[in-house]
Amino acid sequence: MADIKADKKPTRKMTVSPVKFAPLVRDLPTSAVTGVLGNLELVKDVKMDVTVELGRTNLPLKDVLQLEDSSVIKLDRLAGEAVDLLVNGRLIAKGEVVVIGNNFGVKITQVHKPQGASHGGDDMGQDMMDGGFDDGGY
Repeated sequence: MADIKADKKPTRKMTVSPVKFAPLVRDLPTSAVTGVLGNLELVKDVKMDVTVELGRTNLPLKDVLQLEDSSVIKLDRLAGEAVDLLVNGRLIAKGEVVVIGNNFGVKITQVHKPQGASHGGDDMGQDMMDGGFDDGGY
């Protein structure tokens, strides 16, 4: 029986060092932020999904399967209550439904005011409870 010798490759020394990330925007001087984020002209033509939410409800599957023409669904809002204006799924304003010719529209009545850079903004509903909205003055 012949002895099989394993080929041993020479081991290489690897240097491991921590990753160095660029500073966060809040750590940059104001002039750097203005230069990078201040030039909104580059993104002004980007299309955004705008949604007006009249209300919501939860239905059991059996009720959803029974929906047909002339079905009525009760929503969680009162008639005349402000509707939500969402941009890309994020609540940015509240308003009232208006009629413009033969179309519906929304008159903005309260615009969301960001609470500051420290707030993550993930819970816009909490912002409203905390006074995150201001009368739009429209």
